Amino acid sequence: MSSAEAIRRHYDVGNDFYRLWLDPTLSYSCAWRSGADSLEQAQEHKLRRHLAVAGARRRLLDVGCGWGGVLARAGVPAVGLTLSAAQGAHVAALGLPNVEVRVEDWRDHVPVEPYDGIVSIGAFEHFAAPGADKVAIYREFFTRCREWLSGGALSLQTIAYADMDPAEASAFMQQEIFRDAELPTLAEIAAAAEGVLEITSMSNGRLDYAWTCAQWARRLKAHRGEARELVGAETVARYERYLTMSSFGFRMSKLALYRITLRPYGSRWGA
Repeated sequence: MSSAEAIRRHYDVGNDFYRLWLDPTLSYSCAWRSGADSLEQAQEHKLRRHLAVAGARRRLLDVGCGWGGVLARAGVPAVGLTLSAAQGAHVAALGLPNVEVRVEDWRDHVPVEPYDGIVSIGAFEHFAAPGADKVAIYREFFTRCREWLSGGALSLQTIAYADMDPAEASAFMQQEIFRDAELPTLAEIAAAAEGVLEITSMSNGRLDYAWTCAQWARRLKAHRGEARELVGAETVARYERYLTMSSFGFRMSKLALYRITLRPYGSRWGA
């Protein structure tokens, strides 16, 4: 199964299914908590923070745009890339001004003009398949981002292996949830960025993701009957298991959630 096919298998389950348990922005990635935020508040905070870090004033790229949460708040002309036809159709139907969504792999993207800010939330962990040269793939992505950027930064959010060897990864997660995807390690991210983009800040929000997954699991359970009517009992049970396992993995430090700012070398930041 190709990476694109694996993404479509997961994300094209149906927009109505995801609406049952995600927040209104349909943010399917770790929220960014500030105090006693609700899920809705924490997801809004996440979207705004990544946009502020990217700093786009003229033109933004969102790699892995999901259902368009970042694009709807960009405030500048923006392009979103997704491999999911369902997500692409959803974003297009929003009718967002000055926003273009493309069902396109980042490897195939040719911008019509440079960007001065790039956001990528929850896509990086899907870039490499098991057995692939992960550092080479990540380095290609960072190199392209450097070439696409004219000012601003890449604001990256990704799941990564932490206190767990990749060989210990759950077969259920790799075969039933995110097929053909291998998580990065922090060392691999750093090695790929070295000499290409400068890492100017980084934080680990694993406890935010443990909380987010628990919130999703609770909401899905509350709408279990409706969800079964939409996608069937087997799919619902699979998602409930995956969300519970993920929450546990982040809480126990098996998994990390890195929020990383990367800029072309020589950028005047923090001045």
